[in-house]
Parts: sequence; structure tokens; C-alpha cells
Amino acid sequence: MNRRLVLAAVAIALLATLAGCSALSGGISDEQLDQEAEYDDLRDSEADVAIDLEDGSVIEDGEFRAVYDLNETEELSLYRSSLYRDEPLDINSVRYWYPNGTELTGSELTVEQGQSETTVQVPDGNGTLAFSGDAGRKTFQLPAFVEGSYVVTVPEGHRTSNFLFGDVSPNGYEREVIDDRERLSWADLENTISLRYYLTRDIPLFLGLVGTVAVLGGIGIGYYYRQVKQLRKQREKFGLDVDTDDDSDGGPPGFP
Repeated sequence: MNRRLVLAAVAIALLATLAGCSALSGGISDEQLDQEAEYDDLRDSEADVAIDLEDGSVIEDGEFRAVYDLNETEELSLYRSSLYRDEPLDINSVRYWYPNGTELTGSELTVEQGQSETTVQVPDGNGTLAFSGDAGRKTFQLPAFVEGSYVVTVPEGHRTSNFLFGDVSPNGYEREVIDDRERLSWADLENTISLRYYLTRDIPLFLGLVGTVAVLGGIGIGYYYRQVKQLRKQREKFGLDVDTDDDSDGGPPGFP
């Protein structure tokens, strides 16, 4: 009897675990898929993929909008790679346009979110797919889900060019600044895009902070040196400046 109770308890625990896993990967709601977003500016880009980054705050991550010319691709597997595994990309505001311009919302597409990827299926592989998602705070990373030309626009007033605060990967890109927004473009991209960017006004603040620390440090060192010098003079004045290491005559220090 006790054995049956144990087996029943184990079975219930397994069912609960499976149910929890299903709940965690239960997909993206229609409300999230159909959220409003503006993509017309990105659709006008000549690149196969256009990505626009929006700045976050101290407590909130930034966001990105992306538009893909699918080029005979009927299914996209969307993910981000973490330190240990691939994780499904959490997307919202999904839109699809047929080649003739007819628009579908995300809930009208087949969107499935699994343990390691979010799969989006479209009715025509020559259409255009758009979606939005979270970017990091001053960072952005996203695999190249389709091959082709890419353009990424960083938030207004931000740059990637300073080697201490900014970074762009992979190489082989062109950089230009239009209306105070830096734009990075690749003629052909197959690897993961990885960016680190900074607010331009933070550079003078950082340099000012470094200068202030240097000045205060110099003042502190000067004050310490002056105090040591004064103490040495006082020791000499009172006859306390005795070399205790010299006892060649065998006598106690300070005696002939």
C-alpha cells in the first residue's frame, strides 16, 4: 500500500513538472504578437535586414525593431545564445507583408515558442517579416537569421567608435552618422551581430572624473610627502634621527 502511494506521488510530481515546463514554454500571446509598432521607416531601407535600436534607462533594457526581406525563406528560427545554451527570442509586434503588400498580424501567422527557439512560419517565402524585442542596456546582440545585407542604427546621440566604450562585431562594416544617429552596414552578413555603444556626452564626464581623481590623488601624495618631510626635520631637531642598523662597534645604539 505504501509502495503504491509512493509511486502515485512520484507520478503526480512528474505530471506537475511537465505541466510547469509547458507553462514556461507555452508560447507568445496573441496580444503580444499583435502589439502596435511602426515599421515603415525600416521597410524603406535598401538592405535585406534593417534593425533600429532604442535606448533603455538605468533600470530598463532598450528595445529593437527589425524588418527582414525573407528571400525565399518560409520559416525563421529566432533565438539568442547565452553562456550555456540557446534561448528562444521573446518577440512582439509581429507583422508580415506579402510581396503585393497585403499585411498580416502576428496572430495570423504560425508562431511557436519552444525551449531553445521561437519559430515563425510565413505563407510566402518572398514576403517581409517584422518584429520587435528587447535589447540590452548599451548593448545589442542578435544572430543573422537570414543571409544578406544588414543595416543597424544605434540610438540617437550614441556611438560605437571609441575603443574603450564601444565595440562592433563582426568587422567589415561601414559607419556613417545621419541626424546624430550612427548607422552600421554590412554588405553581406552571416555571423551574429554584437554591439556595445555609449552616450557621447558620457565621454567628457568620464574624462572629467578621471582628471578630478588624478588631481585629488596628486594633492594627497603631495600632502603625505610634506608631512613625512616635516616629521624627518623634527626627528633631526630632537636628535632622534639615529641609524639603528649601524652597530659595528658592538655597543648599544647612540653610544660611542
